[in-house]
Amino acid sequence: MRLVGDIGGTNVRFAIAEPGNYPYDVRKLPAAQYPSIVEAAEDYLSGAPIVEEAVLAVAGPVLADEVRFSNSTWRFSIDDVRRRLGLRKLVVINDLVAQALSFAALRPDEIGSVKSGTRDPAQPSLVIGPGTGLGVAFLLNNAGRLVGLPSEAGHATFAPMDRVQAEILSRLHGQYPHLSVERLLSGSGLLAIATTLAEINGQIIDVHDPRDVSARAAAGQCPTCHEATRIFSSILGSTAGNLALTLLTGGGVIITGGLCRSLRPLWDVEALTKAFVAKGRFRSYLDSIPIDQILRPHAGLLGAAVYVERSRSL
Repeated sequence: MRLVGDIGGTNVRFAIAEPGNYPYDVRKLPAAQYPSIVEAAEDYLSGAPIVEEAVLAVAGPVLADEVRFSNSTWRFSIDDVRRRLGLRKLVVINDLVAQALSFAALRPDEIGSVKSGTRDPAQPSLVIGPGTGLGVAFLLNNAGRLVGLPSEAGHATFAPMDRVQAEILSRLHGQYPHLSVERLLSGSGLLAIATTLAEINGQIIDVHDPRDVSARAAAGQCPTCHEATRIFSSILGSTAGNLALTLLTGGGVIITGGLCRSLRPLWDVEALTKAFVAKGRFRSYLDSIPIDQILRPHAGLLGAAVYVERSRSL
């Protein structure tokens, strides 16, 4: 038995993994209630079987022993956490790599189609997950073995597609010296789109949380919130299209994360698809690429467990 974790900027998820089985005893803990990852893990393990190994998927780059989160004040030394938790072995990977590796282990009912196309399993795939920030990873087929390639593409500069997006960009520049894609393609980004759009239109809307935007859009109470979800869909499609061209991801595009699962009924699929393929002379190439969505909650925990099994098979 091994501990697997999916450590995001807002929530921390843990589970127990055994060979050949789905992770179980899943718990989601609010990161803000713990001073560090160690206390969160200790809380979970206080009611779990004794484990000697762990794989943690974290929302940030894993470049050395010290890990820093992109959207959290947490930071830790891998070796220090291993010693404090009494583990024989601790592996830390990027959270979107875990999401990517989970895809091949999902059941058909845990995958939803967004755009049809033809998936070439020999070609790379793109995995994109708006959440607290914007996670991006690629899935490569290395002689039949799937390998997750981490990325920090969410911190690339946002490129507007039309006049309204350009105006949103201009107004948000006053808050951020560098407006990255994740400033708009994330939970806080959805809120920023809605409030900035209201400002452009000379309105005041009572929204203070991304869930307020989606709830008001779903209820049909706020045309501005509805338009914000359409713009969010368009930015998601455009960003995915840019990244699909970056690595020629003929293996398909995979959208993941709890934010997009909750927004799925509100998505403007037409706006998303139109923005995805709107890349000039490469439109026909992008036309052929499918876009799917991971519907399974806690897919990062499954991906962490898959990572363990693939590592042991080498």
